[in-house]
Amino acid sequence: MSTASVYDDLVGQEHIVEVLRRAVAATRSGEESQEMTHAWVFTGPPGSGRSSAAMAFAQALVCPKDGCASCNACRSVLNGAHPDVETIRTEGLSIKIDEVRELLARVAWAPSMGGWRVVVMEDADRLTESAANALLKAIEEPGNRTVWLLCAPTLHDVLPTIRSRCRHLQLVTPSTAAVAQVLQNRDGISAQMADFAARVSQGHIGRARYLANNESVRNTRTTIMKLPLTLKGISSAFAAAQSLVDLATDQANISAEERNQSEIDDLSLAYGKGATGRGMATGASKAIKELEKEQKTRSTRMVRDGLDAALLDIATFYRDVMMVQAGAHDALINKELENQITTYAAATKPHTTINKINAIMDARTNLGHNAAPLLTIEALMCVLAR
Repeated sequence: MSTASVYDDLVGQEHIVEVLRRAVAATRSGEESQEMTHAWVFTGPPGSGRSSAAMAFAQALVCPKDGCASCNACRSVLNGAHPDVETIRTEGLSIKIDEVRELLARVAWAPSMGGWRVVVMEDADRLTESAANALLKAIEEPGNRTVWLLCAPTLHDVLPTIRSRCRHLQLVTPSTAAVAQVLQNRDGISAQMADFAARVSQGHIGRARYLANNESVRNTRTTIMKLPLTLKGISSAFAAAQSLVDLATDQANISAEERNQSEIDDLSLAYGKGATGRGMATGASKAIKELEKEQKTRSTRMVRDGLDAALLDIATFYRDVMMVQAGAHDALINKELENQITTYAAATKPHTTINKINAIMDARTNLGHNAAPLLTIEALMCVLAR
């Protein structure tokens, strides 16, 4: 029986695992080596596991057994409880300079447990320019035992001066077969469901697992995938846009509602709500207002992320149409819609299909630049309805 490892969840990333293993081994030898460096940037498409790779590396660096996945150090890294590992992830639209300054103050100390102080930044592409410049200074003059692990979709999403000081690791999208195998072996999902989830998630293992385990999520996706078939003119385009934004907003609200109230209750309790005496401590109302502001920003981000995921799904419809138009019926992502896709493909021209895919990608870019969601989706649906 093979031994468990922190790298077990990195599906299809054998080339990355080998580099990380060699880096950890180099830190143990005590000799100067090119294998290890103080700053790394992990890039790869959504679902490739760039943050999982960074977390696995962080675990291996602080683990006495080079990443056994079962010791206290490995588990505490994942739980966010290890004193020498900082994980920075944002649920807002950006990482601001104040957050980076606080982080730099925390990581200035030497490791408390004698190994490494590791910083994992999951959304390095969301650093504001001033925050990125503050981070640059820390990476230019690193602490003796500090390692920076930055994650971003592409290298171009990271400030050039930062990426020039980091070692770059490019993750790849795992194959459908590899993702399906993992879902069957680790999650006990049936072969048929694993194949469907792996196929429609396009190698995004987290999304594949989520789809396979949630019927409501699968139903929502089915609704989204049928939207292109409803586009017959301007009025249907506006209706489809409203449906899509409503779906994304409802999903974000469901996810946020319970969590938001729980966070406010916890903060109120920390300020003394419910205790005997005069009530909550000074500054409570200001802290609660700040929290509510953060929650609103997070909710905005969740709606945009939901819309982005929906647009990626819709893009697979037109991608399949293009495959049928090219005569490649065997390579469909949405096999369940093969009849509708074939009919649609016969009624349209290949250059029109390409234009529609480009329009979807442009809409995703505009959403990423904080364009108004409903207007962006309405404009897109009008293009798709042509």
